[in-house]
Amino acid sequence: MKFGIGQAVRRKEDHRLLTGSGCYLDDVNLPGQAYAHILRSPHAHATIEAIDTAAARAAPGVVAVLTGADAEHDKVARIPCMAHVTPDLIDPVRPVLVTERVRHVGDMIAVVIAETPAAARDAAEMIDIQYKVLPAVCEFAAAVTPGAPQIWPEAPGNRSFVWRDGDVAKTDALFARAQHVARVEIVNNRIVPNSMETRGAIAQHDAEDDSLTLYVSSQGPHLIKDTILGAILPGFPPEKLRVVSRDVGGGFGMKVFLYPEYVMALWAARRLGRPIKWIEDRSEAFLADVHGRDNLTRAECALDDSGKFLAIRVKTLANMGAYLSMFGPYIPTAAGQGMHVGVYDFDAASVEVEGIFTNTVPVDAYRGAGRPEAAYMVERLVNEAARVMRMTPAAIRLRNFIAPEKLPFKTALGHTYDSGDFATLLKRALAQADADGAPRRKDEALARGKLRGIGISYYVECCGGAPGVPAVARLEPDATVTLIVGTLSNGQGHETAYSQIAAERLGVPFESIRVVQGDTALLKAGSFTGGSRSVPVGGVAARSACDEAIAKGKEIAADLLEAAAVDITFEDGRYVVAGTDRAVGIVEVARIAHERTGSPLAGAAEFLPDAPTYPNGCHVCELEVDRDTGTVAIARYTVVDDFGQVINPLLLAGQVHGGIGQGIGQALIEETRFDDTGQMLTASFMDYAMPRAGDLPNYDFSWEVVTCRTNPLGIKGCGEAGTIGAPPAVMNALLDALAPLGITDLQMPATARRVWEAMRAATV
Repeated sequence: MKFGIGQAVRRKEDHRLLTGSGCYLDDVNLPGQAYAHILRSPHAHATIEAIDTAAARAAPGVVAVLTGADAEHDKVARIPCMAHVTPDLIDPVRPVLVTERVRHVGDMIAVVIAETPAAARDAAEMIDIQYKVLPAVCEFAAAVTPGAPQIWPEAPGNRSFVWRDGDVAKTDALFARAQHVARVEIVNNRIVPNSMETRGAIAQHDAEDDSLTLYVSSQGPHLIKDTILGAILPGFPPEKLRVVSRDVGGGFGMKVFLYPEYVMALWAARRLGRPIKWIEDRSEAFLADVHGRDNLTRAECALDDSGKFLAIRVKTLANMGAYLSMFGPYIPTAAGQGMHVGVYDFDAASVEVEGIFTNTVPVDAYRGAGRPEAAYMVERLVNEAARVMRMTPAAIRLRNFIAPEKLPFKTALGHTYDSGDFATLLKRALAQADADGAPRRKDEALARGKLRGIGISYYVECCGGAPGVPAVARLEPDATVTLIVGTLSNGQGHETAYSQIAAERLGVPFESIRVVQGDTALLKAGSFTGGSRSVPVGGVAARSACDEAIAKGKEIAADLLEAAAVDITFEDGRYVVAGTDRAVGIVEVARIAHERTGSPLAGAAEFLPDAPTYPNGCHVCELEVDRDTGTVAIARYTVVDDFGQVINPLLLAGQVHGGIGQGIGQALIEETRFDDTGQMLTASFMDYAMPRAGDLPNYDFSWEVVTCRTNPLGIKGCGEAGTIGAPPAVMNALLDALAPLGITDLQMPATARRVWEAMRAATV
């Protein structure tokens, strides 16, 4: 089958997007719409003493000015956190508009609705707010110290929750008899997702039937609809709420959630009787989009005298920000649960996570969502264990990998890895990276005044699991196929991947398939894109929907071929009478089906996996450090991954390349900083460094096919893998380069200044 599964097909959606035929949120305009501008707090912590909106209400073009008092009068519901990971978790009220106290710069206080965006912005500047500024705390470690500013009265010591996993008693017993202990303290620096398309919402209310439509740039409109129905509009008829997402210009996890702005738009549209449009600018995105990472972790590894891992003990402080975002507590806890042991044969493990409130933007999922944080900790700790044991990083990993013959293997934290060949991937990656030649290249670099280092990391992640994804395959009478899938592409190439799966299964031309996503009116139930699950879960659903359509067409084919249905088989797009050359194509069957029934030949399915998938792989990074400036340049980068069966090698490479870029960004460049008053010091691209093309190397990327046993297509998720494996590989390489100076520790991001300061301190 041309352009079927396994072929390197170019993305079919790219022509539409590159020629300006895409439809992003800001391209949507509704008749009579008004524009919203949100007035946000300039203070990280302050009480609101008074609000005067008179001048703003009287400004030209202003339709309305809404405050928290209006929201309370209309009984607008709070924004929910859906991830109560412990029974005693403290989840303070997060209103749509704040009435009494702001708790981070960017907190929403009022919204101006006007005839134009400029009029709304100008009027917002006329709102007079009297604040009483309070002490703020932004660093999570400082937030839990005695005497720190109290952010929520119901959260003593600024703690929201303490979450635990593993066997503490067994872990402690193994540490007590360990002959060696390796320890690290690491920071997963706070990241701003910075999707190319900013967030926004357009809400419309139909007064005739009291129905609502919300257009939003999201990663899954069904999740947003379900959350609105469950938490914001309980009892509202589901059929009267439609949520739509068209093309989405990036998300990275940040666009999964229900935000206060979306509720504001719905409320304002209903209250004012006009469509309301809100699109954030880039400055607003820094202050309003959830941030990622921001953890401090202390980890220990217990070893015997041969270098065998016995147990791992992990304690993390996780910054939640000022409020609990929708899945915020889930990310440092259950999202990465089980990945704290990596691919290593530990006898026991214990993990503790404290969720901490600070006067900062809330934190939630960012590409990888808990798994990069776990992998970074594990792989930095494994390298430290190698240093303690005087073993090479490769040797200590080979000593402790879970052996292939032990698979399926239940880890010390309860996950069952179904497949993998970790030693083979490590050895292949080292060979492709010419690791044996690294000492020679170090000497050559030293002669040029550079320090060169090589680092490895071996990651594993849990992804491609629940919730389930529905799909509908509809064969139209015009010989095209409409495939409706309950996920939503935000750059991953779903239209291409799903078309390949359907083309192979149905035996129809790849070009004839139209993939539709992002509209709750087309599927009663749906899911979202996240956790590298669209193809492992949505792809299986799409194939199953095709199978049902094929099965429904069998009776018509049997009638056309004058044969019994039991004698009909389906292959290469044709129904065939077994043992003969009599056949009819599925396109013809679909046409006849439509003539007879008035409806397309269609199938529907939903796939809910019994278990997740566990992609894994080895990253090898080689880099150089300039002794005079501290500048880090990546010289070589090699990746060998295990994604099971591969749908499209080009899409796969794109996902891995992009993920590594974001991982390198976190390791060397990106960092969100606040001053002592809670002002964000990195609130624009003038101050927040993003990786550029010149910062990224060429990649040597390949894969081993180790078929997944828990997925019907044999595939494992790939969307977040690059982001998970890159930071520890880069930092391990950097520490290897700096080792001759006696530097054994350095935190991300390893900026030129931070590296230079470390080198200077080491040589003073």
